[in-house]
Amino acid sequence: MADDTIFRAQFNPMIKPFLVMQIGVTMIFTVIGIPLALIWFLGVGRWWARHYFDRLECQLGERSLRYRKGILVTTEKTIPLENIQDVTFVEGPLLRRFNLSTLKFETAGHSAGQASDMHLTGIIDAQAFRAKIMAAREALRHAPVARPADDAQLALLQSIDARLAEVVMLLRQRD
Repeated sequence: MADDTIFRAQFNPMIKPFLVMQIGVTMIFTVIGIPLALIWFLGVGRWWARHYFDRLECQLGERSLRYRKGILVTTEKTIPLENIQDVTFVEGPLLRRFNLSTLKFETAGHSAGQASDMHLTGIIDAQAFRAKIMAAREALRHAPVARPADDAQLALLQSIDARLAEVVMLLRQRD
């Protein structure tokens, strides 16, 4: 498969401390997670966040958006641009504190619950990346669709062409 990458997103390294804080605080709010939060904040969280960051990928192609994230459970999704209905830019107070934002993708043919699963946090200049996705989607929608003729159509067209050539030859002979 040819590499049709138009743009490769870069991720903000501040996502690492954000993830450590977000997951650690979530652990603290559970009774069972309190001892795990201590281990998490003493180093496991930084190790995990570093490896998570190293595996983050997002590529905008001519016809699709592909992203990959995760360590133990890797999620890799390819979203056809024609299926993208909207890309929402989210920036809350905690995300702003870490100079981060989230892009959420709404796609055709999915329920709201599935669409909310498609999100990326930490893309550098997420507003500009969102604009590139939307521009690529619009360019794809307005591009002429070239469909190759199948063998039956091609044979029919060749037959019509041959008949027309015969008619032209007969008309020339009459003159």
